[in-house]
Amino acid sequence: MFARFKSDIKAVFDRDPAARSTLEVIFCYPGLHAVWFHRVAHWLWKREFFFLGRLTSHFARFLTGIEIHPGATIGKGFFIDHGMGVVIGETAEIGDNVTLYHGVTLGGVSWEKVKRHPTLGDNVVIGSGAKILGPFTVGKDSKVGSNSVVVKEVPPNSTVVGIPGRVVMATEKPQERLDLEHGKMPDPEAKAISCLFDQIRELERKYNALAAEHEQLKKSLKA
Repeated sequence: MFARFKSDIKAVFDRDPAARSTLEVIFCYPGLHAVWFHRVAHWLWKREFFFLGRLTSHFARFLTGIEIHPGATIGKGFFIDHGMGVVIGETAEIGDNVTLYHGVTLGGVSWEKVKRHPTLGDNVVIGSGAKILGPFTVGKDSKVGSNSVVVKEVPPNSTVVGIPGRVVMATEKPQERLDLEHGKMPDPEAKAISCLFDQIRELERKYNALAAEHEQLKKSLKA
């Protein structure tokens, strides 16, 4: 139990440069409080104390602004930065060393009592405001950009942006160190526009060359 608490506190120091002291982390980090409350709620839920589990998670939501269903499964090293507005559904599964920013939703798209929430692999980073909707897997070592809406499977080691979310970068090599720079995302629209400009410039160059050749030919014919 105490080893898990120490691991949770270490996760905060590893991923938040604003953390200054253990005392500050213990008393002033709602994401950490939400995780600890969830541990209690999940323990009650697994033992079929459903009402007490929901009551505990509801109390945690009141205190932290973070709603985690007691049925959700969460691995070690889970970190919610800031946290306000985070919602994690009942059948969500979260791997080890996952990071969520504020406003993230791990939601479902079905009323059936089946697996309807996403599974996040190890070392996944979800940017602020992103929505992951459905019973699919976001592969390990992947990043989802802020305000993206992801509705289908994400391969491991991928970067996803947009509405709906699209994989804009994928690598076969797993990252050696957790990358939290969720603000530095590729911009596929800007890249496409840049490619169009390159093609236009190339067409202009060819047109100018043909025009010059045409003028030269006209002069030769007149002579």
